[in-house]
Amino acid sequence: MRGLSFSDHYAILAHFLPRDNKTFRGLALDETLNSKNTLPRCGLTVIDLETGDAVHWVRIEGIVSELYDVAVLPDVTSPALIGFKSDEIRRVISVGE
Repeated sequence: MRGLSFSDHYAILAHFLPRDNKTFRGLALDETLNSKNTLPRCGLTVIDLETGDAVHWVRIEGIVSELYDVAVLPDVTSPALIGFKSDEIRRVISVGE
C-alpha cells in the first residue's frame, strides 16, 4: 500500500505492483501472497472502518502498475481524467468559484 485517504467512515487504499528489483524482493508480503496462492494487484480498495470489510475495489491493469497516492474530492459528482498529450485538454474550460 502506498496511498491512504479517508472519507466519512471509509478508508481508501492505493496499492501497486511490486517493482522488479532487489529492493522489493524477499519481503514478507511475497511469502504471504505465495501462501494464499494469489498475485499482487494495482488498484484501489475502499474499507468500511466500522466493519473492517472491503466494500469496493477497482483493479487497474495495463501500462499502469503503480499508484503513488489517493485523494478524496468532496462534493465532486463527475470527476474526469484528461491526459496532457491529448487534444481534449485544449478544449477543457474550468470555471472557479
